[in-house]
This record gives sequence, C-alpha cells and structure tokens, in this order.
Amino acid sequence: MERAAVMSAHRTPSVPECNISTSTLAFDQHFTTTAKGILLLAEIVFGMLVWILVGGTDYFDVSALCWVMFVAILCWVLTVCLFIIYGAHSRIPQVPWTTVSLCLNCSAAALYLVTAVADAFSVNQAIRGRHNYNCWAASAFFAFLTTLCYAGSSYLSYCAWKTTEEGQ
Repeated sequence: MERAAVMSAHRTPSVPECNISTSTLAFDQHFTTTAKGILLLAEIVFGMLVWILVGGTDYFDVSALCWVMFVAILCWVLTVCLFIIYGAHSRIPQVPWTTVSLCLNCSAAALYLVTAVADAFSVNQAIRGRHNYNCWAASAFFAFLTTLCYAGSSYLSYCAWKTTEEGQ
C-alpha cells in the first residue's frame, strides 16, 4: 500500500501550474494616458515626421538641413528609448528619472528650437511649389510643434523634479 502511494507521488508532475507571470520591468500602460505619456507620444510622432520629411529630399545640399536631420534623429531615438524605459520607471528606483527626464527634455527643447528656426530659414533655398519646398515647409511646421511638445515635457519634468526635491 505504501508502495502505491510512493508510485503515485512520483507520477504527479512537480512543475507548478503554468500561470502567466508578470515581469518586474513590464510596461505601465496607464503611463500612455497621462499628460507626460501623451507628450512623449506626440514628440515621437512629430519628430519622426520631421526627419522623414527632410530625409525624403536632397537635404545634403543645404548644411542647415544636415543639422536638422542630426538633431531630429538623435532626439527621436532618445525619446523612443525614454518612452520604452519610462513606462517601467517606477520599477527601477536606482535611476533618478525626474532628473534624467528634465535634462533630456530641456536639452531637446533648446536643440529643437534652434533646429526649427534653421529649418524654417532653409525653406527659402527651395523653389516654391516644388517637392523640396513643400517637404521642408512641412518639416519646419512639425519641428515647431515638436519644440512645443518638448517644452511642455520640460515643464512637467520640472514640476516632478521640484516635487521630488522638496520631498527629500
């Protein structure tokens, strides 16, 4: 009888039931509904439009537009990385996220302001009504929108940073 109990114990699987586990670095979907998340998504979309519109033209003939491409792609990549990581920021408390976000957003706002102005002045070097003119004009418009988004994110980051500093 004991042998039957031992044999049945060996036949039962030792692996627990397969439950869906959640990672500690899972993306916080609620983050995308906050003002910060919406601004980050807008920065990603508008920034991508800037470098796609400029990149689809002969921008390398105008040195200011090479700067526009550099800033647009650099800020876009950094913002995408921040968006991916920032969705799980509360699960990595070792990183001072408010300071990182403040530095990135303020730097990007300043760079994009210079970039938007350079992009707007470069529109005059294209022939009105042509492909380059239309794309450069649209990219200048989206560069100014992206600048506004980064300025809004800078403000929200400053408020969060100030709250964090006062709490310590």
